[in-house]
Amino acid sequence: MKNKYIDLIEQTFYFPQDEFKVVDNKLFFNDINLMDVIKQHGTPLKIFYLPKISQQIKKAKNLFHDAMAKFNYKGKYHYCYCTKSSHFMPVFKEALKNDIHLETSSANDIHIMEELYNNGLIDKHKYIICNGFKRQYYIEKICGLINNGFKNIIPILDNKKELDFYENILKKKSRLGIRVATDEEPMFEFYTSRLGMRYKDIIPYYKEKIKNNPRFELKMLHFFVNTGIKDTAYYWNELHKCLILYCRLKKICPELNTLNIGGGFPIKDSLGFEYDYKYMTEEIITQIKAICADNNVEEPDIFTEFGIYTVGESGAVIYSILDQKQQNDQEPWYMIDSSFITTLPDTWANKQRFILLAINNWNAECQRVNLGGLTCDSKDYYNSEANANAVFLPKIRKDITQYVGMFHTGAYQETLGGFGGLQHCLIPSPKILLIDKNKKGEYTTKLFAEEQSPESMMKTLGF
Repeated sequence: MKNKYIDLIEQTFYFPQDEFKVVDNKLFFNDINLMDVIKQHGTPLKIFYLPKISQQIKKAKNLFHDAMAKFNYKGKYHYCYCTKSSHFMPVFKEALKNDIHLETSSANDIHIMEELYNNGLIDKHKYIICNGFKRQYYIEKICGLINNGFKNIIPILDNKKELDFYENILKKKSRLGIRVATDEEPMFEFYTSRLGMRYKDIIPYYKEKIKNNPRFELKMLHFFVNTGIKDTAYYWNELHKCLILYCRLKKICPELNTLNIGGGFPIKDSLGFEYDYKYMTEEIITQIKAICADNNVEEPDIFTEFGIYTVGESGAVIYSILDQKQQNDQEPWYMIDSSFITTLPDTWANKQRFILLAINNWNAECQRVNLGGLTCDSKDYYNSEANANAVFLPKIRKDITQYVGMFHTGAYQETLGGFGGLQHCLIPSPKILLIDKNKKGEYTTKLFAEEQSPESMMKTLGF
């Protein structure tokens, strides 16, 4: 009878996979021996494998360039990184190696743009797409970039009043975009996105406020679906509606030449994850090309805004199992040395599932378990995978510490969890380790942050 942990994984999934393999009973992540990392740095530990960011960007750019070449698409493709997914400087440095552009969501993002420029990481020709419902300070910071000579800042108008603020502050002519308020998924709690302008309002607004205004030119129509790029009737219907609007608008606005299909590619949240990136890219290109041809309109340049896709698969969190608690006959609990609420808040707030794998003891027998965090909150647990309503891990051995990892956690978790601030039950933020490759292809590690100290928390609390 095959009841070892490795048997379960190999019988359930195609394994090994690109970034996961097992050597000598130990898990390797992107060819990194995680047990070696644990021996050096301990747990709990967050790691970011920076080369994965470049791999993802190159993959998407190749997909779009290949599809455009295959179907003789006339427009250009531009890759944007959504800064809100991870604001850490090492992430920007890695992403910007790949000739990409940036998307912002708040005034503090503009401070980051200024620092990137001051450090020589971007120049004044970089496209910066400024999204979101904007308060006065955010608008002032956007205008500051434009007034200081940044050539490709594109504020995306979210509502009809926003343009008035730019008119009062801008000293130079500005490009603009307009965000379309798409309909939400049929099962969503409301019908239409709170962000953007209604379809029926956009053309009258353009005619009234922008068409004859020499200070602005409309360059971009911004289309965003919260659920991302998925092969569903809902997604294709929303894209079709946006393309029809683009064609109508293009006929009265010749300077309009760009379609921003915001909403990103998904990432792997299970070893059983399946998604045909090539098919989806080619289908997007063919649909845009066909609808433009039907309407006698030149094909637009395409911007994508990929955040989770850019950084998500670079991250991992590693825990030790402190002990096993048997609370009844059927529910063994493995208690981790941290908290899911503080280190992976999406698992608690959004029921997000990540890839969970044992780091060691793959030859041990496995069992169904619940994972429990250290806080006193009843919701601080993890007990189901994306592909199954269960978690299976090796049985605990008295003489060997069991380690587990949550993978593809690189987007949002630090900002949602409040990196550098206070955590629930004052559980400290874990150590953060950056893993890179040098010119020889050898792995290098750099400690980004030590585990949060009691002294720093006490200072924040005013003690």
